[in-house]
Amino acid sequence: MIFPRSRAQRRPAPVPAPAASGGEDGALPRHIAIIMDGNGRWAKSRRLPRLAGHRAGAEAVRRTLRAANKLGIACITLYAFSSENWKRPEEEINDLTGLMKQFIRSELDEIHAGNIRLKIIGDHHAFEPEAAKMVDEAVARTADNTGSTLVVALNYGSQDELARAARSLAQQVQAGTLDPSEITPARIEAALDTADLPPLDLLIRTSGEQRLSNFLLWQAAYAELYFTDILWPDFDEATLAAAIDAFARRERRYGGL
Repeated sequence: MIFPRSRAQRRPAPVPAPAASGGEDGALPRHIAIIMDGNGRWAKSRRLPRLAGHRAGAEAVRRTLRAANKLGIACITLYAFSSENWKRPEEEINDLTGLMKQFIRSELDEIHAGNIRLKIIGDHHAFEPEAAKMVDEAVARTADNTGSTLVVALNYGSQDELARAARSLAQQVQAGTLDPSEITPARIEAALDTADLPPLDLLIRTSGEQRLSNFLLWQAAYAELYFTDILWPDFDEATLAAAIDAFARRERRYGGL
């Protein structure tokens, strides 16, 4: 899908920079996203099956959510299952689906009691019906909560998200409700799965890999990136605090001086 072009080749208006939330003022990041990588390597290093690594990873999710809530992070987004993860063996996909259902059963009461809103990005309806229904019910139950937001990326791919946004805008152009010249970065952002979320401030990836893996590509344009060698099952409050401390010491210029 190609973004529609303006009828006139005009110099685009400058995009206003988001309000600073780190660097000189040392404020906490409002929105943290995490690529939770390393479950398999964690298990392999201990001569355990991959499922053991995923179970340990689920415990790391619990620790991280409680730490983020304790620190007052407004929004945290977790890359739980990418659109490319369907290439994995069926047994592992079934194990991950089972862990997802178990997590909802064991954690939803605490999430709801904490006034946390659950939001899903991606297409979770690609999972088997019981799992998809549980996710829908969890989202509906927490929809009116007004505290922090927990975003879970399920069957999510950023390129697909951008293509869907482009299709939506193209359909508006085709219907005559939008002029191509009105397609701005703000319009594109409003068509993304994350439209109602704060701008992404900090993106963390564990396990030493240094790539985005089709995750929040648009949203990460001015995010601070933090890579750690720690494998996801070993991630804890101290690791999160170290990432936030690194964020607070960076100067965010958004292309300016």
